[in-house]
Amino acid sequence: MQDKNTDRPLKGRVAIVTGASRGAGRGIAVELGAAGATVYVTGRSTRAQPADTYGDILALSGLAAVPGSIDATAEEVTAGGGHGIAVRCDHTREDEVAKLFAQVQRDEGTLDLLVNNAWGGHETFNGVFEAPFWEHSLAQWDSMFDRGVRNHLLASRFAAPMMVGQGRGLIVTTTFWDRDRYLRGNLFYDLAKAAMSRLAFGMAQELRPHGVASLAVSPGWMRTEFVLTGHKTDEAHWTERPALARTESPRYLGRAVVALAGDPKVLDKSGAVHRVADLAREYGFTDIDGRQVEAFEM
Repeated sequence: MQDKNTDRPLKGRVAIVTGASRGAGRGIAVELGAAGATVYVTGRSTRAQPADTYGDILALSGLAAVPGSIDATAEEVTAGGGHGIAVRCDHTREDEVAKLFAQVQRDEGTLDLLVNNAWGGHETFNGVFEAPFWEHSLAQWDSMFDRGVRNHLLASRFAAPMMVGQGRGLIVTTTFWDRDRYLRGNLFYDLAKAAMSRLAFGMAQELRPHGVASLAVSPGWMRTEFVLTGHKTDEAHWTERPALARTESPRYLGRAVVALAGDPKVLDKSGAVHRVADLAREYGFTDIDGRQVEAFEM
């Protein structure tokens, strides 16, 4: 008899994906759902009330409101074979994060996977990425650290006791890593991503004795909603834009997270930064168009 769970390797697993209204978080949540997981989809954008702190990038993109919502992502998770649960949570607020984890503990009694993806960097994007550090606004520090790195640390502080208590678990930090080379053009971005990678490393040292893994995953250039809009196209027509030839879908990253979450030896990878392209070759998965996209390099 064929194993009913063969195509749902994460059936019975419980995950939280932060910042999952759109982009990387949405791609990760949807792929976890396709693998059968119960996914708590968190963020500030609901269908009824989108997040209202993206004025600059909305003006640049010509959009009236930020695309995506936790409700829509949760519905995609369920439609794909998992169980999506939308929970509005401002990950900068400790009380709201505490309430989220208390809900998961109460309703599920376990937590197998935390994906730290909530990121505030887009809130201060003014259309200029490459510039000397003395010309970038210090507002980028606040958005990338106070509403980026801190978000990851805060969620991890609530996840760790749950995972340590059960003697297993995985914390994934989404980052960008180019083999320790300087991410030219934006010192704030370089510092924030390096801090996230170091956060994953440091947590790994303290969690390893308890059987809990912590690692960072680095995608390439993703075709997020904002990237597609910036190039005046959509997911159905992106191949008509030669400038996007090196891009990958957010679900490529999602498939990397699924592979890691399903690996019984994932503790061996704890503490390191893993590029999605390298994981694709190791685990044998592809992007949604069947390609194994090469690693993006600055």
